[in-house]
Amino acid sequence: MNKVVIIGSGGAGKSTLACKLSALTGIEVYHLDRLFWQPGWVSISKVELAEKVKAILSRDRWILDGNYSGTMDLRMEAADTIIYLDFPTIVCLRGIIKRWFMYRNKVRPDMTEGCSEKIDWEFFNWVLTFRRRNRKKILTWLNQYSEGREIIILKNRKQANSFVSKLEKES
Repeated sequence: MNKVVIIGSGGAGKSTLACKLSALTGIEVYHLDRLFWQPGWVSISKVELAEKVKAILSRDRWILDGNYSGTMDLRMEAADTIIYLDFPTIVCLRGIIKRWFMYRNKVRPDMTEGCSEKIDWEFFNWVLTFRRRNRKKILTWLNQYSEGREIIILKNRKQANSFVSKLEKES
């Protein structure tokens, strides 16, 4: 586990898991949200994001968390481990609401400075419809990139916590 991609809906806990894995392995985490958003919630172009991702992928070890389908093939091709947080929608909605209460009017640790935590209708709807819109496509990607890679699908927080506990015992 040297090149890790973590994907899943907003609120599933991708960044939290990435940070836990980093603490256990010493591998640096790169949050795609931090790469994509500039202060004031201004996005960079897809081309700029792809260039930033390519620079990270050229390193020997990394953990990348986030979705951004425009770079999904690049990341999955380069990864040796792909983790999909395939959590129920209600769990993810609770996750974004909990995160909003925890960080409202503040910048969370995995986000660009100047991007205070917010929940607007667009983001809420994106999380609400994420699984229905993306699950089939993600499972296809996982199948497509399964050869030579460890594919880990975690269905709930209990499985995610057990996965981390197992790694703690092994380290």
